Amino acid sequence: MRAYTYVERGRFELREKQKPGLLDPRDAVVRVTLGSICTSDLHIKHGSVPRAVPRITVGHEMVGVVEQVGADVATVRPGDRVTVNVETFCGECFFCRHGYVNNCSDPDGGWALGCRIDGGQAEYVRVPHADQGLDHIPDTVSDEQALFVGDVLATGFWAARISEIGAEDTVLIIGAGPTGICTLLCVMLKRPKRIIVCEKSPERIRFVREHYPDVLVCEPAECRDFVLRNSDHGGADVVMEVAGAADTFRLAWECARPNAVVTVVALYDEPQMLPLPDMYGKNLTFRTGGVDGCDCAEILQLIEAGRIDTTPLITHRFPLSRIDEAYRLFESKSDGVIKIAVECGK
Repeated sequence: MRAYTYVERGRFELREKQKPGLLDPRDAVVRVTLGSICTSDLHIKHGSVPRAVPRITVGHEMVGVVEQVGADVATVRPGDRVTVNVETFCGECFFCRHGYVNNCSDPDGGWALGCRIDGGQAEYVRVPHADQGLDHIPDTVSDEQALFVGDVLATGFWAARISEIGAEDTVLIIGAGPTGICTLLCVMLKRPKRIIVCEKSPERIRFVREHYPDVLVCEPAECRDFVLRNSDHGGADVVMEVAGAADTFRLAWECARPNAVVTVVALYDEPQMLPLPDMYGKNLTFRTGGVDGCDCAEILQLIEAGRIDTTPLITHRFPLSRIDEAYRLFESKSDGVIKIAVECGK
């Protein structure tokens, strides 16, 4: 089968590999119908994910059809259309029992697919702990509607859940990339008083204004003053940092009111400074970490009910045979690209 492979730092290639099989009774093999490219894939390519293993198949955003299941798999069977969770987790360890599935203590736990074990930018993928890692796609939900459930949409849902958003809050979201938009969609479910999105890309600003006209939009240079003018208590009640740029961490806490919640969703290439003397007296609560992707079934129900729609994020489609070209487009952020759907059977 064809599989997009992490060869070495700075180099991915589409290679021929053996179709995966079952290695454990809890495994499933999924025929990938649609995949996508995530910024985290670029972090692997650039060498900023040290735990990524050379020669693995990359990719952790995918949907598909179950081909084969192990003897101990109870929740899915061959022929089922499924989303694949970015995280594989056992469901039994201390962290899983408390909902912290990103920290699953199983050897295959946490973000393994497309990082430590073969992922889904391929024709087939083996999914460990299939009972936890796969969710049925409702018959009325298309592959395109479900494509982002297992990663960027799960990330936005997790971020909104841990941020303690109230009805009277002003919420600032820094970054309107794919994860930022998914975070926005999940914040909108909480119905806060006011949502502000900070973004520097003119194309992404236009996207937000076109699709979410009730959301306020500003650029980074004016963000602090804009938030002060459009909040009730000297800053945002909740700040969600989704951009991960060089200066966005500082911007996040500067725009927060005293005693606010700052949720760091972004993955940074470089260490960030926590200048406590400058922050003294703000009494901020920081929420950080990788997504705990244990809400996928609920997210699919919300999609089925028409309360979440991520299909506008799919701006381009490519067959797997042209995935090199898709990566170049995604990395360059040209042609208005937001997310790419990769047809893995073509």
